[in-house]
Amino acid sequence: MSVSPRAVLDAVDEAELVALAQRLVRVAGENPPGEEAATAASLASECRAHGLEVAVDEVAPGRPNVVARLAGGDEPGLLLLGHTDVVPAGDGWTFTPFAGDVVEGRLRGRGSADMKGGLAAAVLAMAALARAGVLPAGPVDLAALSDEEELGLGARRFVADLPADRYRACLVGEPTSLQPIIAARGDAYVEIEVTGRAAHSGNPADGRNAIYGAAAVVAELERWHAELAREAHPLVGPPTWNVGTVEGGQATSTVPARCRVTADRRLLPGESAPEVLAAVRDRLGRLGLADRGLGLTVEMPMDMPGFETRPDDPFVTAVGHALADAGAPAQEPGGWTAACDGGFVAARTGVPVVVLGPGSVAEQAHRADESVAVSEVVAAARTYAALMWRVLGRRVSDTGATSVEV
Repeated sequence: MSVSPRAVLDAVDEAELVALAQRLVRVAGENPPGEEAATAASLASECRAHGLEVAVDEVAPGRPNVVARLAGGDEPGLLLLGHTDVVPAGDGWTFTPFAGDVVEGRLRGRGSADMKGGLAAAVLAMAALARAGVLPAGPVDLAALSDEEELGLGARRFVADLPADRYRACLVGEPTSLQPIIAARGDAYVEIEVTGRAAHSGNPADGRNAIYGAAAVVAELERWHAELAREAHPLVGPPTWNVGTVEGGQATSTVPARCRVTADRRLLPGESAPEVLAAVRDRLGRLGLADRGLGLTVEMPMDMPGFETRPDDPFVTAVGHALADAGAPAQEPGGWTAACDGGFVAARTGVPVVVLGPGSVAEQAHRADESVAVSEVVAAARTYAALMWRVLGRRVSDTGATSVEV
C-alpha cells in the first residue's frame, strides 16, 4: 500500500511545531562558553516524546551530541544535521533575548533562526513520517551536534567513526531562507604570534617591537585577501582573509615583547587546510621578521571543510521536488559564504550534502533581535517530511512490507 505525499504533509501539526520551537529557544545554550547541555537534554526529551530513538554522546563535559532516529529498513538512510549551541545573545536587543514568543507571525529569540526553528522542523517532520505510516527504506537520523559555533567538537566526534555507507545523503537545517545550498565555503582560524624583546621606550632601539612585526603581518594578510579575489568560486565567491583580533604589549612606556593576531581564512570547497597553513607559514616567513630580531609562530587551531554537491545530483533534484510538494517558493540551488558542519560529513563520507532551513543567515543569525517567520518553519518541516518520503520510500502495510526507494 502506498502513502501519498499529502498524507505525510498533513501529518505536520503547525501548533505543535511552533510550541516545540518556542521551548527550544527558551532553553538558550550559548557558546561560548559552551552551555549546550540543557538544550541537548530538552531536545532529547522532545524526540523521545515523539517516538524517536535517542542516543546521547558526551563529547566534552556538559557538551553532548544528540542523535535521534526514526527507524527504517536496512538500506542507507538520510541524515538531518543541526547543532544545539547558539552564539551569545550580546547587546542591542529590544526584547528579551530568549523570549521564545511569537509576534506578528515571527518566532523571536536568540537561536530562533540559527537554528532552533530548523531543529524543531526536523523533529516534527520525522514524527509526521511515522504518523503517516511510512516505513522508510533506511533510518532517518537527526544529529544535533555541540560546538558548531566555535571549534566543531561535536562534528569531529560524530564523523570520527562514521561509516561511509550509513547514509545516502545529508540535509543540513541551517537558515537559508529555504533556498537549497549546494556549495559552502569552509573556515579556518589562524593564530599568529610575533615575539620580540622588551625594553624601556625611552630607548626603543634596545628592544625588538613585536607590534611592529605584527603590523607587517596584518598588512600582508590584507594584501593577500585582495589577491584572492581573483580566485572566486562561481557559487561561494573567493577565499578570504579577515583579521579578527590583535593583542599585545603591556604598557605605553615599554617596547612590546609579544603580539598575537588571530585571523579567519575562508576555504573554498576542496581546499586543504594543511596546505593553507603551510602557505601561510611560507608567506609570512618571507616578511623578514627574523632579520629584525623577531620570532614568528603560526598555528591553525580550527578548520572546517567546505563542500560542493553537483547541481544535477538526484538528491538536489529530490530537494527541489520536496519544496514543491510543501508549497514552498521555487528557488535555484545556490552557494553559501558561511561554513557549516555539513562539510565534515561530505569530507568523511562523500555523500551529497544540501543546506536548507528556515530563516536568513545574513539578515537574522548572530544579530540582536533574531527572529524567524513561523511560515518558514512550517514550510521547512513539510519540506523535510516530503524529502524523507521521496528519498527513502513511500510504502507501508499492516504486514510489514518493505518500502521502496524513490
